[in-house]
Amino acid sequence: MLIAGFDAGQTGTRCRISRSEAGQLRTLGTGEGPGVCHLDAEQGEQRFRAAVHNSLSAALVSAGLTRDHLQAAAIGASGIEQGSKLQKRASALLAEELGLPQTHAVATGDERTALRGAFPDRAGIVLISGTGMICVGRDSCGREHRSAGWGWLLDGSGSAFDIGHQGLQLSLRMADGRLADHPLRQQLWQELGCDSSAAIKACVVKPGFGAAAFAALAPMVAMAAAEGLQPAQQILDHSAASLAEALKAVATALNLDQPHVVGHGGALTHLPLFQRAVNKAVEQAVPQAAWCEPDGDACDGALQLALDRLRPH
Repeated sequence: MLIAGFDAGQTGTRCRISRSEAGQLRTLGTGEGPGVCHLDAEQGEQRFRAAVHNSLSAALVSAGLTRDHLQAAAIGASGIEQGSKLQKRASALLAEELGLPQTHAVATGDERTALRGAFPDRAGIVLISGTGMICVGRDSCGREHRSAGWGWLLDGSGSAFDIGHQGLQLSLRMADGRLADHPLRQQLWQELGCDSSAAIKACVVKPGFGAAAFAALAPMVAMAAAEGLQPAQQILDHSAASLAEALKAVATALNLDQPHVVGHGGALTHLPLFQRAVNKAVEQAVPQAAWCEPDGDACDGALQLALDRLRPH
């Protein structure tokens, strides 16, 4: 059985073509394509189709195959909520683009493919902190639970966005005398090309200035914390506590007393001081949690979900 798994992000999409042989997946080809955006955004559907088409075409070329052999596919993309109308719409688009029966194609959130890739056939929790954040887990019976990550405008605490956002707030308090000034303020303002609080206010409301722009400021906040700026350390600790809170909620909902946990996302992997703060917060919130390496990546998880579509229910 030939199946395709997609990992679709805002900057790019990966596709992996595999064949199921005696219950094992053997990779035949890989390909890359453009990124996706929310389906309801301008050209959302066109970008989704282009991401699927281009990455699949590249994977098929590398495998020396045609899409006529494809039997099932799954894609993980940010913003696709489980059980939502958007999920049904994205799944239908995937099936149409690939010429598959709708029962043989499924679209879901990238956190779900990350979870299935990390823990294909066992219980575990994936904690993601990148530009955004989310926590999702599964028990040994396959029951899943998700906590937090309801978009940066509502629920971004624990993400790089959150760290950068709080850092910029901190800079305004420094500028107007509520706190002593610090080089962090100049660094943040220089990064944004601003020279006053009024300029910062105007900058953040410009079209296109969103979560990613705030998230890009997070490394400066972490560096200031490493240099001893206590308010910056407090920002890291607050975000870390939010991640631990989400992890505890998932572990409790699934009755996982000693959960295995995989961490994903740039904030966790590229900000060592934040990672230490998260480790400390998790140890306090869920003492029996054990960090571990994932069994596979999000493409592997998508392949497992695609394979599920071919199994008798």
